[in-house]
Amino acid sequence: MTPEDLLGRLDARLSFRRRIAYAAVAFAGLAGSALIGVLWATEPHLPPRTQVAFGVLVVIGAAWAVFGGWAVTRRMPLFARDRVVAGWLGLAAWTVFAVGAAVVAPTVPSWLIVIVCTLGVTAAANLALALRARATLLRRRAELTE
Repeated sequence: MTPEDLLGRLDARLSFRRRIAYAAVAFAGLAGSALIGVLWATEPHLPPRTQVAFGVLVVIGAAWAVFGGWAVTRRMPLFARDRVVAGWLGLAAWTVFAVGAAVVAPTVPSWLIVIVCTLGVTAAANLALALRARATLLRRRAELTE
């Protein structure tokens, strides 16, 4: 394989399968936000903590919808930028969830703490893998263009 072939593969846009996956992410985020928003709007006498939780969930769902739309509409090579953005978004959503859960319910069973911590470690590992993949792709592009 020649350097020109490798550069051509690096400059490729998202595959059809990945575009469908990001469209599904956008749809799921939009649907989740809409459903929670409708529930929130039709229940006027919810406790303040529940209203805050609904607001946060709507924002998280909307963020995933925006991310999915952004990834699908890119017409240039992303060099794993989509993975990095998804990693940061996942870690931010986990952080908001974990802090909010600790504030709302300071005493929880230990098994639930283990699950929340496992989700946090998974989000951080996903971000680290995405950053490493992006760095590798950018380094390879630089090597091939020299």
